[in-house]
Amino acid sequence: MGHRLSKIYTRTGDDGSTGLGDGSRIQKDSSRVEAIGTIDELNSFIGLLLTHPLPPEVTAFLAGIQHDLFDLGGEISIPGREALTADYVTRLETALDNYNAELTPLKEFILPGGSQTAAHCHVIRTVCRRAERRLISLQHEQHVSRQAICYLNRLSDFFFVLARYLNADQKKNDVLWQPGRHQMDKNEE
Repeated sequence: MGHRLSKIYTRTGDDGSTGLGDGSRIQKDSSRVEAIGTIDELNSFIGLLLTHPLPPEVTAFLAGIQHDLFDLGGEISIPGREALTADYVTRLETALDNYNAELTPLKEFILPGGSQTAAHCHVIRTVCRRAERRLISLQHEQHVSRQAICYLNRLSDFFFVLARYLNADQKKNDVLWQPGRHQMDKNEE
């Protein structure tokens, strides 16, 4: 692969621009860079989750997702490139179905929480939703592949299910939403 990053600082971004994978330069606050940055943030939160003890199959699957997100970042960094295929989405859907099959059906909305790992999954889910919104904003300006948007949509669903799976694995209950609870607590005072 060679030495891609032989020098970390280049000073070329000091004017507020950054280079894309095709060599072109754009402003750092552009929709494209916002999308790339949010995907990077999403990947970083997954890295944080991976610092926790997790079931080995979860660890392996999350490592694969990190590579997928680098593929996605590469796709977005080269206008017109399409790196993600339908197979990426199908892999997520299969994992979703497998993890969800082990869970009790939901009858209530749940709040983020339970175990620490489940709470991290909920943070990842919300960052993933933001990354999806950033891609949709970019799509208003330029072409974004359908698979890229579908992938992030399924990925946020995956992290919702994974949060529930990790709660069950750690013998923690999902935190059920209780409508009006705060008001009920005030009335009991």
